[in-house]
Amino acid sequence: MNNMPKDPVMLLSYINTQLRDFYPSLDEFCKSAGASREKIEETLLSIDYSYDPEKNQFT
Repeated sequence: MNNMPKDPVMLLSYINTQLRDFYPSLDEFCKSAGASREKIEETLLSIDYSYDPEKNQFT
């Protein structure tokens, strides 16, 4: 997650944009970006957002 925003709100925006525009799932994004799914989910859960696989976004 080196090049991703550290601020949870900015991370939310970044991840949702990436998911919307380029990736069919959070797993595919994490694999491509070399990011930890657990760390992303933990960070976004801290601002009450969780991944919805049907919508392919954090809501």
